[in-house]
Amino acid sequence: MRKFITIMIAFLVLLLAACSEEGQEEPVEDQETEPVTNPEAEESEPEELEEPEEEPEPEFTYPLTGIGTDEKPTNRVLAVMINNHNRARPQTGLVKADMVYEFLAEGPISRFLALYHSDIPDVVGPVRSAREYYIETAKAHNALYVYHGAAAFLEVDLRAGWVDNLNGMYYDNDQFLFKRESFRRAPHNSYALLPNAYEVAARNNLDREMEHESWDFMTDEELENIEGEEAHQVNINYFDNLHVSYTYDPENEVYTRYSDGEKTADLNTEEPMQVSNILIYETEHRVIDDQLRRFIDLESGGNGYLVQKGKIKPIEWRNVDGLMKPFIDGEIAKLAPGKTWINVIPLSPGIEQAVTFE
Repeated sequence: MRKFITIMIAFLVLLLAACSEEGQEEPVEDQETEPVTNPEAEESEPEELEEPEEEPEPEFTYPLTGIGTDEKPTNRVLAVMINNHNRARPQTGLVKADMVYEFLAEGPISRFLALYHSDIPDVVGPVRSAREYYIETAKAHNALYVYHGAAAFLEVDLRAGWVDNLNGMYYDNDQFLFKRESFRRAPHNSYALLPNAYEVAARNNLDREMEHESWDFMTDEELENIEGEEAHQVNINYFDNLHVSYTYDPENEVYTRYSDGEKTADLNTEEPMQVSNILIYETEHRVIDDQLRRFIDLESGGNGYLVQKGKIKPIEWRNVDGLMKPFIDGEIAKLAPGKTWINVIPLSPGIEQAVTFE
């Protein structure tokens, strides 16, 4: 009996052990999981802002304006005689000139020598005849002189090489260098097709390119410290019937030009003639013939004014290598970068009476 009980106990122990092993599950392997993140919640590093690159300063400047350019200017200056008779206004292409000289031609009529270099318009005019002081000024600029007609005694010297030139009398209405317009009567209707002047010059073995000596221009710092009296309106009275005026535009820092109260503007585009500098020189004028042609002294120097950025100041002018240059206290007066208009007026009445400003 005791043996039987012992056997039963052993059997129960084995049975319980077997049941215990079957009830156990295999342990599940730990699975590696990537942590879930909220990209918006992450603290993002601030992006580094790139500073805008400064535009490099142009390597070259135009000699008549001081305006920068990426290419060296080698094309020759074109000096064109522009008509200013009231029947010739408004002119075409005048507003594109870098520098303009205004001299009296005959009687109470002025005429322009317009210097084109940085911008060569397709058409300019009306083009008029030559005078000695315009020729000398063009020569001093090493320019190609473009005109239409001249007195016989001048034409002899011009053909002998006084200055490299193209005379519209020899190309009259050829439709390549000169053309006549029907909406005006001669002599106020001759126009130059200006870009073609270089090709015609080459045909005549004249230089199309030239080394240039620049006028003196202000730095940015100097422009901020211009001195002088206020001059937002400048008036020049050559005669009772020849009145030139300039009105200052402070926003653009330029002067708009007027002839006899009429704005100087382009015939086709109506773009106004606006300049950064006005030079006014007084010098001797003398009538030399019954046609009221003049001798004008370009050599002796004299008094004048320089007008820029709403200011006017007295200067003296001197002849430097043939050019009328402004001086202050013995030093060349610098120009503001941009276009320049030069008014040359007689000693009588002179700048004290002929020029007013406010």
